[in-house]
Amino acid sequence: MASGAKRTARSEMRQVAALPWRVEEGERRILMITSRQTGRWVIPKGGRMAGKTDAQAAVQEALEEAGVKGAVEDAPIGVFRYAKTLKDGGQRKCVVSVYPLQVLIQLGAWPEDHQRQRRWMTPQAAAAAVNEPDLAALILEFAATLPTDEQPA
Repeated sequence: MASGAKRTARSEMRQVAALPWRVEEGERRILMITSRQTGRWVIPKGGRMAGKTDAQAAVQEALEEAGVKGAVEDAPIGVFRYAKTLKDGGQRKCVVSVYPLQVLIQLGAWPEDHQRQRRWMTPQAAAAAVNEPDLAALILEFAATLPTDEQPA
């Protein structure tokens, strides 16, 4: 590329996300949060973090954005893509690796509690609430593979 020439295409920004889940009264639930800017239902996500594995970064995002702690899987269950709206009005394509997080602690106050709502939803309601078809499919596929208490040991 010539000096001073503008790049016309950027590579996808890599992000990580937690998929917070629990079993409630024998039924599986997914914790959804609202985005700060648009109020859309999303899962906790953000950029990769220096000094942390991607799974650890997903745990950090879940704590900051949703106020939950728990046990995270080391491997992602898949990825989804979306277009992040930038402050200048432009968009950046993002690819997000999703890490299941079994919620063990739900805090009453957390860093972004005044900026977001959170709600436990059935997997079907969570999938219907998101705008990204790939994320909806991941939620439904993950919920279908969760172990149930009724399975023999």
